Amino acid sequence: MEKTKVLKGKIGLVVSDRMNKTVVVAIENRVMHKRYKKIIKKTSKFKAHDEKNKCKVGDKVRIVECRPLSKGKRTRVVEVIERAKRNG
Repeated sequence: MEKTKVLKGKIGLVVSDRMNKTVVVAIENRVMHKRYKKIIKKTSKFKAHDEKNKCKVGDKVRIVECRPLSKGKRTRVVEVIERAKRNG
């Protein structure tokens, strides 16, 4: 019997691309406040590996977990779902 590893994937927006081969992806999550029962937005930021430096700020990307690549980088970009609209 083969064991296949299920990778956890997330979709988010690139908020920074200033590092070499690394992008910062913000993932927005909506949760209900325990006491006030109001829906609030929680944002998590992940550093993701982008081997070819193809992601730019504003792009919608899919990231998945992988082995630790550096101190803070444990995800990699699988695909660019939607490109950001650029002026010019």
